[in-house]
Amino acid sequence: MSYRSLLTACAAVAVFAATLPQPVTAATASTAGRKTQVQKAMEDLAMMPGVVGAIGGVYVDGKPAGQGSAGSRLLDGKGGAIPANARYRIGSQTKEMVATVLLQLVDKGLLSLDDKLGDLLPELVDKDLVERANEITVHQLLRHTSGIPDWYTDRTAGGRAKPLVDVFDFTTHYRPIDLVTISRARARTNEPGEKFSYSNTNYTLIEMIIQKVTGHPLATELHQRIFGPLKMTKTYLATKPGDGIKGPHGHGYYPDGQGKLRDVDRFNGSYGAGAGGVISTTQDLSAFKRALAQGELLPPHLRRVMTDPLPGQTGGQAGGLCGGKLKGGASGGSIAGYNTMTYASHDGRVQFAMSVTLSIRDTVSTSPALIKSIESVLCPVT
Repeated sequence: MSYRSLLTACAAVAVFAATLPQPVTAATASTAGRKTQVQKAMEDLAMMPGVVGAIGGVYVDGKPAGQGSAGSRLLDGKGGAIPANARYRIGSQTKEMVATVLLQLVDKGLLSLDDKLGDLLPELVDKDLVERANEITVHQLLRHTSGIPDWYTDRTAGGRAKPLVDVFDFTTHYRPIDLVTISRARARTNEPGEKFSYSNTNYTLIEMIIQKVTGHPLATELHQRIFGPLKMTKTYLATKPGDGIKGPHGHGYYPDGQGKLRDVDRFNGSYGAGAGGVISTTQDLSAFKRALAQGELLPPHLRRVMTDPLPGQTGGQAGGLCGGKLKGGASGGSIAGYNTMTYASHDGRVQFAMSVTLSIRDTVSTSPALIKSIESVLCPVT
């Protein structure tokens, strides 16, 4: 997270895995030396100012094809190395999982993409918590075109965005409706469906819709529909204040108002679990990306709801990865002290997942280096 956004997709990538129609797939490249390449890429990341530690893993057809770890678990070289298979906070990559659950409910006929927010959650209208809730559709929430303002940052004052919640509050429990209430004090960003405007509130509302439709908390639905079936045994949704990461892992740090670095490992999991609360590993996250690409989780027409170009956008990264030679795309997410990115090939055969722990305010500033890591390991040799 930076003061621009708590749970934001990396600036250099699309909301979900970008579509890059290119002729070469990384699965066809030789795996010889890939382990060395991944380790070198992590060492390069760990040398960057503001990076405490870095881990990454490449997977081909579901099997490890190279893992690496560099830097340290704690600040100033302390705590030893981060295990390459350690858990980490995946940030806004959570949204792709939450969207998958929502679209599975659509597939079962339990709701429609055209359903109105006000009909699904009438309390929002009764309490005037979301402006124009009777016009906003599920589809608009999913694609960040609802115009509903973010519950975390206020960008209306000019200059650096002002946080609306305290990232160092590790004790207060925020219900999803509490976060929606925070967003109500801010002005809408656009007309419903008019354009893309990233807002964590959209996915906090989707979390509420999933619980209303199924009668189960989001954590239960994620486990039953994704984590369990895919045997993602090290993945879970953090939902409580002060939720630490289970097992040995890297700690992230964030400067307070006086510029002092503070350990944010005890992140408040009640801050928008549906917007960015999943904790996973490179292997588990790659398993999800593989299953999604290969049609195990959604039929093609619903998968396209997540990947079709947004209003005013053509999708993908300018020029594509590896100068347009790598067939696939990357998605990312960040929270205070962490930045993550995962490359996934179109056919689901290849993934490269990475996490860096940080000691800087601007978490997304490391995104170009993460993209460079993808290219250094996966770009075809010409």
